[in-house]
Amino acid sequence: MRCQYCGCLDSKVIDSRPTEEGSSIRRRRECLRCGRRFTTYEKIETSPIMVIKKDMRREPFNGDKIKKGLLLACQKRPVSINDIDALVEKVEKVVQSVGDAEIDSRRIGEVVMDELKRLDEVAYVRFASVYRQFTDVSSFMDELNKLVMEGKAKRDGE
Repeated sequence: MRCQYCGCLDSKVIDSRPTEEGSSIRRRRECLRCGRRFTTYEKIETSPIMVIKKDMRREPFNGDKIKKGLLLACQKRPVSINDIDALVEKVEKVVQSVGDAEIDSRRIGEVVMDELKRLDEVAYVRFASVYRQFTDVSSFMDELNKLVMEGKAKRDGE
């Protein structure tokens, strides 16, 4: 594994453990040249799944795209990178469990939104504003009102 700091190909594994979802192995490594530590993940290689986009184009599923969007939505929020990685793993697990060679991007988006809503409501609204392509303040307010009503219903049910 190439060191992200100095580029050396020699490293040693310091710690190995399964991720929370159990779908990959997290490895802490130490570079034998510079001594810095970094994390890698080992996953089972799966057959590629194609995502059907809104315009009917198809592209390979890429969990890194989801992570990038989540990092933007969670910027300056109390959401750890481990929480984001766990959310991406859950989405990847759902995509793999469908069992088809193709999955609709809307289904992926809804899974991301459901999980993100549980994790951080502000990050959820940020993500939703891009994902649902809010075109004006009223559509943004509609989503906020839904979120407030859901929260009120939860509190009333407790």
